[in-house]
Amino acid sequence: MAKALFLFIFIWVLLIAFVCCQRPKFVNIGAVFTYDSVIGRAAKPAIEAAVYDINRDTRILNGTEVRLFMKDAQCNVFVGSVGAFQVLEEQVVAIIGPQSSGIAHMIAEIANGLQVPQVSYAATDPTLSALQFPFFVRTTQSDSYQMTAMADLIGFYGWKEIIAIYVDDDSGRNGVAALDDQLEKQMAKIYKLRLSINFDDTEIMDLLKQSKLLGPRVYVVHLNPDPRLRFFSVAQKLQMMNDNYVWLATDWLSTTIDSFSQINQTSLSALQGVVGLRQHIPESSKKKAFLSRWRVTQEKGSASSEMNSYGLQAYDTVWTVAYAIDRFIDEFKNITFSSNDKLNDMKTSDLQLGKLKIFSNGSSLLNKILQMNFTGLSGHIQFNEDRNIESGGYDVINIAHMSINIVGYWSNISGFSILPPDTRQGKQTNYSRVDQKLQKITWPGGKTERPRGWVIADNERPLVIGVPYRASFVDFVTEVNKSHKIEGYCIDVFLEARKLVPYDVPYRFEPFGDGRFNPNYNELTQMVAEDVFDAAVGDIAIVTNRTKIVDFSQPYAATGLVIVAPVRNSKSSAWVFLKPFTVEMWCVTAASFVMIAVVIWILEHRVNDEFRGPPRRQIVTMFMFSFSTLFKTNQETTVSPLGRMVMVVWLFILMVISASYTASLTSILTVQQLSSPITGIDSLIASNWPIGYQSGTFSYDYLTESLYIPPSRLVPLRTPEEYEKALRLGPNNGGVAAIVDELPYVEVFLTNQSDFGIIGQPFTKAGWGFVSTFLYKQLNLLT
Repeated sequence: MAKALFLFIFIWVLLIAFVCCQRPKFVNIGAVFTYDSVIGRAAKPAIEAAVYDINRDTRILNGTEVRLFMKDAQCNVFVGSVGAFQVLEEQVVAIIGPQSSGIAHMIAEIANGLQVPQVSYAATDPTLSALQFPFFVRTTQSDSYQMTAMADLIGFYGWKEIIAIYVDDDSGRNGVAALDDQLEKQMAKIYKLRLSINFDDTEIMDLLKQSKLLGPRVYVVHLNPDPRLRFFSVAQKLQMMNDNYVWLATDWLSTTIDSFSQINQTSLSALQGVVGLRQHIPESSKKKAFLSRWRVTQEKGSASSEMNSYGLQAYDTVWTVAYAIDRFIDEFKNITFSSNDKLNDMKTSDLQLGKLKIFSNGSSLLNKILQMNFTGLSGHIQFNEDRNIESGGYDVINIAHMSINIVGYWSNISGFSILPPDTRQGKQTNYSRVDQKLQKITWPGGKTERPRGWVIADNERPLVIGVPYRASFVDFVTEVNKSHKIEGYCIDVFLEARKLVPYDVPYRFEPFGDGRFNPNYNELTQMVAEDVFDAAVGDIAIVTNRTKIVDFSQPYAATGLVIVAPVRNSKSSAWVFLKPFTVEMWCVTAASFVMIAVVIWILEHRVNDEFRGPPRRQIVTMFMFSFSTLFKTNQETTVSPLGRMVMVVWLFILMVISASYTASLTSILTVQQLSSPITGIDSLIASNWPIGYQSGTFSYDYLTESLYIPPSRLVPLRTPEEYEKALRLGPNNGGVAAIVDELPYVEVFLTNQSDFGIIGQPFTKAGWGFVSTFLYKQLNLLT
């Protein structure tokens, strides 16, 4: 009896072990996506082909058949959710899809509850990588990665303002939000314009007309694949496909045009100059073989679309799940499901939710999927920590002359390059902008030069430009007789600079001041800083305290503070050569010549035959020798040692006299003489005399704050007439000893004055410039 019992137990254990060790005959997987769509028409036959290839391949699953259950989501969240429940009733171990991010959000919640891995080949919403959806895996690129490439493309060409147009769904909103985050790092601004999910041509037209009211002309279009290319057709009708515009498209456009048959390539005429991104799919023998089979399928009528990148990724997604299931079965031997207590407790007799089972080892299969590492049709399949596939980068495509041209590549390792990226990618690095390169791009309108990318907006109010309403020195800037017409040198410079801008810049001048007194320029710049004026044009000096609150253009006139004081002009006459020496000096010089003549004669006439002869001859020789030494032409030579010593001393004295005479005569003929002892700013500061300055300019601040001159010594002057009167009166008669003012004003003042002059050199360095808080960005008025 005991032996029989032992034998029974042994046989029972063997049966259990046999059943447990036996691999399942089949395993179910589900697929939920929209059949009738650009992506779905490529994905459906690709998924079916992958299941067919897996079941024929003896190297995988070892006899276990993969059974596929597909449901059409019809681009509807509700229908897609129902489809997900229907395939889950078949106890599938994984759900492939969907392609819509909105549907993916709903199915991800269902997958979490039943612990079934969800692997999508087309849902790009970055928020699906959140920890909220632990069972969601993506075999395509997240839009956060694509928008990094798009932001780099915008930065590569230096645009700082763009308009993003997107569909107002999960994928559109979150994709553009990712672009906004990337552009913020580059200090670029983005305007967001949204379309409804079921937009039509009228809505597109209204949106594009609205966009014209903005300044940027760089558009990033982030839509869903559209075989009719309605967006760009409407843009073409609105004449927005010319050289004033830049059109950048995310990979929806490349997916659409890659799905066109050769017959439909004429649709590219509406896309001339558009630049887009396309997921980089490296060439391989496996890919070529599959595409050859695909063409055969097309000829038989089984495929209604050309293959695109999402179709290739759908094929690889099925293989990814199959490889993971193979490893899972090798480890766990069987697939089991358990009841959901929460669903059992619900009254589900009508809904039949009790058929839904929890995948007992769903987390283990998820881990197997995340550990996949193989090469598929779309490239290398490996997942990162966010459950997204490691990217092979993007192709940068340019549609020109009815063809699609690859002008470069982008990856998170090297940025832009004309060489394809490596298939294996690492973590993003800070690549150098200098090393990045793209081929020539043909922009809308057929030009190859980089478009400016912005214009003054159609609804932009005219720029309000403040100009000084001067009472004096009106040659620089002022209002002409209260006629609202502004003229002057500074205005002429502004108008010439404006001609360099290749489009209209609406503006109007606003006089600042009453015209009776010169305005305060510090107040003018403060009003620009406070946005009372958009800019200021005039004779505005670029000084430190002003640069702290506003921006200046490059200087268009050099200036600086100089000193003006009375001078005495020496009028040239026939006797001007006598002025270097006084009468006494001339007498002493003449006496010296006579004395030297007598001394040399005394020392030489006894030993030197040239100093002998009749008395008359000796007198002539004596004085000719003395005076000719001034010109170094004397023919007589000295013989005696004492005579030679006297000649050395005399020649030295002559050299000093000649140099002094030449210097004094040069000064008389070329330099005006001062009527006061002021020689420069130091002597002016050291004195206690009053100093004049032009009211309204920065001269007062500089003299008091930088040179510490007491305000009591400073006299405000307004007009050139007041300048002249104050200088003529002088410091002792109620006038000033000198005037400190900017060089351009002084030059105008001295045009008709001969009794005054500039003393020394400018003791400050400055310039005149235009003022704005956004000058470089909006006006580009650098002169």
